[in-house]
Amino acid sequence: MADTSPGAARGPLATDAAVEEILGRLRLGGGRITTARRLVVESLLESPHHQTAEEISAQVQAKAPDVHISTVYRNLDELEKLGVISHVHLGHGPAVYHLSDEDHGHLVCSECGWVTEAPRQAFSALARALKGRFGFELDTQHFAVQGVCSHCGSSAGRPPA
Repeated sequence: MADTSPGAARGPLATDAAVEEILGRLRLGGGRITTARRLVVESLLESPHHQTAEEISAQVQAKAPDVHISTVYRNLDELEKLGVISHVHLGHGPAVYHLSDEDHGHLVCSECGWVTEAPRQAFSALARALKGRFGFELDTQHFAVQGVCSHCGSSAGRPPA
């Protein structure tokens, strides 16, 4: 499982090549490469965690103050349509965005807010059960599974999972 805590940053070394790869996908899709688009992609790559549109906008505006938040939203939408990024709802707050580099779902501790990524296979039994019983196709891409992490579970007197 990939940890999305602040210590799990992607790092700036891979950023230049990754930015160019993503921008190349935009070009192939007929998209123009603007300063705002480049900065949105850089923000997503440099962040150690999933970010809200407002957080991405703040990073973009720190480098290019004239870029409006609506421009950031439009760029996020375009990147999502191309399959470069995805958004997920981790709880009651705004959606967060992340690169679509791995097929995964999200687990969120309802006590401390800890978030981690779980491979899609971790949801396979649930997906099969829902499909068989209700004819329902599970999509873990846009929501998070809420629960209690092992740390909070053990500190609250609950048995560890």
